[in-house]
Amino acid sequence: MNRYMSPKQRRNQRGSVEDRWRKRVKDDDGNTVEVPSAVAGKVKRWRARYVDNTGREVQRSFDRKVDAQQWLDGQIASLLRGDHVSPLDAKLTVGQWCDKWLAGYGTRRASTVRMAEVHLKIIRAEFDAVPLSAVKPSDVRAWCAKLKAEGRADSYVYALHARLSQLFSDAVHDELVARNPCSRRTSPGMGKQRPYVATTVQVWALYDAVPAGVKPAILLGAHAGLRLAEAAALRVTDVDFEAGVVAPSVQWGDKPLKSELSRRAIPIPLDMTRLLASAVPLGDGSHLVSDQWGNPGGPWTIQRAVRAAIPVVGLPEGFGFHDLRHYFASLLIASGLDVKVVQARLRHASAKTTLDTYGHLWPDRDDTSRAAVAAVYKEREEPWASTNPASASTPSSPTPTASSGSAATTSKRPTSRERSSPSPTTSSWDSLGL
Repeated sequence: MNRYMSPKQRRNQRGSVEDRWRKRVKDDDGNTVEVPSAVAGKVKRWRARYVDNTGREVQRSFDRKVDAQQWLDGQIASLLRGDHVSPLDAKLTVGQWCDKWLAGYGTRRASTVRMAEVHLKIIRAEFDAVPLSAVKPSDVRAWCAKLKAEGRADSYVYALHARLSQLFSDAVHDELVARNPCSRRTSPGMGKQRPYVATTVQVWALYDAVPAGVKPAILLGAHAGLRLAEAAALRVTDVDFEAGVVAPSVQWGDKPLKSELSRRAIPIPLDMTRLLASAVPLGDGSHLVSDQWGNPGGPWTIQRAVRAAIPVVGLPEGFGFHDLRHYFASLLIASGLDVKVVQARLRHASAKTTLDTYGHLWPDRDDTSRAAVAAVYKEREEPWASTNPASASTPSSPTPTASSGSAATTSKRPTSRERSSPSPTTSSWDSLGL
């Protein structure tokens, strides 16, 4: 049955406290009198009830009238403020809401939904049977501290906190809770991502060490910034060999790209196009990356080849294909490109993502900042030199030594009193009209 009612069907938002032990009846003379009810002494005496915004009546019983009135006043006040939560909805647990929330989250990409399921499993382990309305900010902070104590990375704890905040934000939107217990005060540190950046020598050594069918993937990752699933699924028709442009269209398995921004075309040099074109005959002619039998090479083919080449090249353990994308970013930054260009080539959704990941790679130009401050001092000296040409054109007298025995005077800038007071003698300051 639909819990919502049409405007004509909705009941008035009234509230009252009733005595269930007493009822009013008319006696033989027609007078109204109070008599004990049939449930007197069998149930709680005072019942408070009201009608919420959906037209549903909510009631609760109490032993004392003052308790019933206080509860009713609080519910009516929350209705007026707009943050009312039904007592029935307030009993909904975090685990129950996770099931309901995940059902509506299924419209996202499959990989996004899988990541949400992993996060929800960790959230359930802590808050599964806890009512949504019972989770406090202190509980969230304690949970984040517990995750860190378990050895989880700061960035992962930050992601779990963001997921919990997303859950409660949607619960607030559904009017299941009045407010979100997650905030900046409960948020842990995001952590600084410092990706490993291979050298150019290592990248070319990796290119030489992998099988011929996987070589195009190394070029696409290191010199075009393609992700693993994009490089594996790149088709020959996605490359304009004459213009030197790579335009990914799908991920491996014919799945859609990560975002619409991932469809941006990436310019590549003609030398790279020639290397890519030379690898086309190794496969079936449909994809650039191929395995040893000439079939399209999937992500596992590329990963297996990279892992086998790591000890040969001298790369650190844990080096993966995505680290080639970090090399591509460092290559662009070292070439002097600004953050917006790097963001466009990496196809990030925002420049913030680019700066958060690669901000430390931009050079800290001390000489540039020093010159900017020095220009301020230069501007200060120019007006003084223009008003005192004698000091600029006349060489300064040598400083007298103690052995000379002559009393020499050194020129100094006059004070405001000296400039305003007439002097009996003529000085260089008089000639300047000061």
